[in-house]
Amino acid sequence: MDNLVTLVQIFFGAALINNFVLHYFVGICPFLGVSRRIDTAFGMGCAVTFVISIASMLSWTFTYFVLRPEAPLPAWLWKLAGGDPSVQIDLSVLSYIMYIFVIASSVQFVEMYVRKFFPKLHKSFGVFLPLITTNCAILFACLEILKQLQDPTRLWGLAEALTLAVGGGAGFTMAIVLMAGIREELELCNVPKPLKGAGITLIVAGIMAMAFMGFAGVDKGIQNILAAMLN
Repeated sequence: MDNLVTLVQIFFGAALINNFVLHYFVGICPFLGVSRRIDTAFGMGCAVTFVISIASMLSWTFTYFVLRPEAPLPAWLWKLAGGDPSVQIDLSVLSYIMYIFVIASSVQFVEMYVRKFFPKLHKSFGVFLPLITTNCAILFACLEILKQLQDPTRLWGLAEALTLAVGGGAGFTMAIVLMAGIREELELCNVPKPLKGAGITLIVAGIMAMAFMGFAGVDKGIQNILAAMLN
């Protein structure tokens, strides 16, 4: 029961309460650049969700077994090489290099798949699909997993890592689709000339961020409801 409640809290926390885009302000480049049309925005959201899920799964695997302090694989190799067993091996300094490699590989796979099976969608993405490689929302999720695995009292499993990734991707998709819908309506409005383009877009993004602040505390309510239902 506690595990289910934790997973639900992680998902809603990443999707609504601590939305990657509107709370931490990561992933702003595709959020602003690919939010002109709803269909394109939804496609980008799905691509980011897929990439962040694959990257988080691989990042958790490498972090848990290789990079974190007391990881089993380096400890085994160190022992096999005849090293002092009391020495703690910590390869977390390599985390950024490993995560960038994982993210770049995942994006390349997604780009090849979309280009082959959805050429029109690939064309509509333009340069922003390869830019998922530098989407800091994906790196943020990987670093959040690393932080949780470095704390022995909150050692996340693969389920928690994937829940964070899917929740973050769902939150990103929701935010970019909402922004696209608003921007489509703004094309029919008489926006003051100095605010056209990036100006009104940033104002809308700020208002959306303030609106999402209203979800604060929802996780506690969900926890209480689930606890009452499961008991």
